[in-house]
Amino acid sequence: MDWVTTTTILHDLRDYSNRGAWERFVDRFRRPIAHFVREMGVAAADCEDVAQNTLLAFAEAYRAGKYERGTGRLSAWLFGIAYYQALRQRRRAAHDPPPPVRPEGDDAPVEIAESVASDVWERVWDRYLLERCIERARSEFAADTFRAFELVVLEDRAPADAASILCVSVKSVYNAKHRVLTRVRQLAVDLGELKAPA
Repeated sequence: MDWVTTTTILHDLRDYSNRGAWERFVDRFRRPIAHFVREMGVAAADCEDVAQNTLLAFAEAYRAGKYERGTGRLSAWLFGIAYYQALRQRRRAAHDPPPPVRPEGDDAPVEIAESVASDVWERVWDRYLLERCIERARSEFAADTFRAFELVVLEDRAPADAASILCVSVKSVYNAKHRVLTRVRQLAVDLGELKAPA
């Protein structure tokens, strides 16, 4: 997995000819945006298009100097763009000719308040970035060390159960959990967009 900080991606994105920067930007942000707009009620068939339009709109605004890192988290900017792109798509879909059979009362999209959408975005965004950090940590630790972390933290097993499964001491399980969690926190800070997990 390519591990590049958000700061590096944004720096490289200023260069219009840097195709790699655009690909890293899309790789980092397309999936959580598509997931978010799906939760906003955009039809599954349209989610990728809305995500792509969101990324293009951000890139244009960024290159025009409208986004500065000091004014707020990148994820907040992307949320605003994704939210309005999703609303636009839902309104457009509501005006398209309906399918031959349509349930009564299903004529118009229900508007989702920005505050509610913001909570959905934070949940989707933080989960996605946490998953990226955990996957990166997986590649950096021995299989047994990561498995101990996985059993205790991700599968909510008791340390004694994990120790029994792995045929190691309980202290080894606690040490593995601590080492992997510490690394996940570091990776979260590296990304610069995720609140470090407690």
